[in-house]
Amino acid sequence: MNYRAWTKRLAALFAGRPGDRAALIELLRDAERRHLLDRDALAMTEGALQVSEFQARDIMIPRVQMTVIEHEAEPEAILSVVVESGHSRFPVMAGGEEVAGILLAKDLLGYFARPDEKFDIKDLMRPAVFIPESKRLNVLLREFRNSRNHMAVVIDEYSAVAGLVTIEDVIEEIIGEIADEHDLEEEIHISAHDKNRYTVRALTPVAAFNKYFEAAINAGEYDTIGGYVVNAFGHLPKRGETIELDGFRIKILRADKRRVKLLLFTRAGLETTTRPGA
Repeated sequence: MNYRAWTKRLAALFAGRPGDRAALIELLRDAERRHLLDRDALAMTEGALQVSEFQARDIMIPRVQMTVIEHEAEPEAILSVVVESGHSRFPVMAGGEEVAGILLAKDLLGYFARPDEKFDIKDLMRPAVFIPESKRLNVLLREFRNSRNHMAVVIDEYSAVAGLVTIEDVIEEIIGEIADEHDLEEEIHISAHDKNRYTVRALTPVAAFNKYFEAAINAGEYDTIGGYVVNAFGHLPKRGETIELDGFRIKILRADKRRVKLLLFTRAGLETTTRPGA
């Protein structure tokens, strides 16, 4: 196809003539192959076009991975969580399972500037926004922008906390991963929840995984644990799918239609009882 024919097809699509999203994406990919569009621009355009196909459940940080503040925690304990995590917003949990509100790290500054005042976390909390797992990301992004909220708590069909999603998570689906200095510190990111259960980022190098678990996985051509696991599935797995592999029961915790992001590893034969959906 020559340039003139390509531009005529593009004009036809935007003029409302017959076509669909898949055809438009293929046209854009053809433009990238012909160096009319650079790779980063193509990736962002595809992300913007496809974000409406994703739901909150596809990108949320699952409950088991959330960093939270306990409602009854003392200020010093809260500060320790804030400093260790590097996050700026935290769900405040009451009774272990209910989100009472959202605490912004910057709101703690007032208390520590006036230590003589009595501390009451209720005075610092902001209302939490709750959304269903099925919330479309394009709708969620619009709501984030209109309300100026940056975090929403995701609830399942039983109104239990399933996870949380931030405006950064949504934007990353459009422009790709946003790395900051805290992300660099957590490049490997293997988190132990007890002696049997671990969450592992899909981008963790296989060599780092082997060192951490004293394992001897031979991943062949795959450099990351995510690539190795996806190859074992034989397809791109969805959130909640499980597989037994190399002495572990592996569950997909976080994934979208393009990649796996977070996995739960449980040592085979040592599974612990967890809340459904955890």
